[in-house]
Amino acid sequence: MKMSWKIGDLRDKLDKIGQGHLLNFWGELTCPQRKELTRQIVGLDENLIPQLSELVRGTVNSSSQDKSNLRPADTLLLQDLQRDELRKKQALQSGEEALTQGKVAVVVVAGGQGTRLGSIRPKGLFPIGPITKRSLFQYHVEKIRALEMRYGHVIPFCIMTSEATDRETRKFFQKNKCFGKDESSIYFFVQGTLPTFSPDGKILLEKKWRISCSPDGHGGILNALNHHGVLTSMAEQGIECLYYFQVDNVLTQIADPLYLGLHRQAGADISAKTIAKRDPFENLGNIGTLDGRYCVIEYSELSEQQKTRRRSDGRLVFEQGSIALHVFRVSFLQSLIDGNRRLPYHLAFKKISCVDESGRAVEPTQPNGYKIEQFIFDAFHFAEKVMVVETDRKKEFSPIKNADGNDSPITARRDLTNFFASWLHDCGVDLPFDKNGNSRVPVEISPLFADRPDMLCKKIARPLPSKDYLFE
Repeated sequence: MKMSWKIGDLRDKLDKIGQGHLLNFWGELTCPQRKELTRQIVGLDENLIPQLSELVRGTVNSSSQDKSNLRPADTLLLQDLQRDELRKKQALQSGEEALTQGKVAVVVVAGGQGTRLGSIRPKGLFPIGPITKRSLFQYHVEKIRALEMRYGHVIPFCIMTSEATDRETRKFFQKNKCFGKDESSIYFFVQGTLPTFSPDGKILLEKKWRISCSPDGHGGILNALNHHGVLTSMAEQGIECLYYFQVDNVLTQIADPLYLGLHRQAGADISAKTIAKRDPFENLGNIGTLDGRYCVIEYSELSEQQKTRRRSDGRLVFEQGSIALHVFRVSFLQSLIDGNRRLPYHLAFKKISCVDESGRAVEPTQPNGYKIEQFIFDAFHFAEKVMVVETDRKKEFSPIKNADGNDSPITARRDLTNFFASWLHDCGVDLPFDKNGNSRVPVEISPLFADRPDMLCKKIARPLPSKDYLFE
């Protein structure tokens, strides 16, 4: 980047976008500090920053969109799919064809750190294996490698990191020799950031010489795929389907051929897997239609009446919760970029470390500023065709969000063990279970040993040589 900008040029740019205060401490800065601040100021989008500032200033009296006309999206329910053997067979054939012909790539959102888990390391490094303590990344890579061996074609693995996780994530893969996957088929790319703002629309300074920024949300993946050339590379390789998931879901069935086939058969721009909510108040978004367009409505945006409303058969009207397992048509994503269809921005009022007008460091005890994000599910609004299919929570959804309680490492290892134990049960192995149906012994199966029950049944010795339920 050209760094020959003069102070007058910087002031002119900032004055145009109403952010002149960013140079208040210029006279106190060292040369390296001035270079860092200059780099950030030069990188500010002169069209976007005023829009974001206005968005922030308008939050006090703004009202959210009326959701009274929200309708649940048509969903292929798990029970209906299980009964339709012909549809399952045809969809499976279509999905396997896509994998065999190299038309599928996988993308994971992995920019988060395990701060809620007491760690600042990338969450994908978290040791989750019930016996071996395999990391989340290793599990996911082994699932992809198992698919590559089964279908005889390399599957590109696109990993979206953040500025906070990129370097350590890359080093982790290098240290572990990419867990046996071809390094040339792994694409690391960094999600973007956006400045944080005070309630009056002014960009916050983290330090006198550094603008406060935060990751631009999982919706930023669209811009990042484009900016780093990943989407173009996928298209050039003939990739048609992009399977999307979040790194902390240990049970995700990566590039499930049945799901891929249903997506292809429907001619969908976007497909989504959902699960039946535990109860009306489970914190999961809902896929629906609003004013004739698809959308995902966050749990907090549903009224009490909408959350609890039931059908005549007793099921919740908004029963299906979105779990961020999507398939995107690559050409659809490219059309969003080509048409300059920018996803909307969402505000979150947070506690943000900064410096005040006098340059004093502030560690707030109450929210003091806005972080701005984009959400990938807002792409639903632009889709002409959406495929929604229900899946089994026990087989596909166990995220790690919290240090304890639900969605924690304890529940994830429990669910992973139960998932593997169900395979052994299908193979006729008698395991001890408690009254809640949880395996009393840890079980772990590498996807490279077996990635489905019938393969496991062919490989295990009978009787098992020991009580060690580790298969790798």
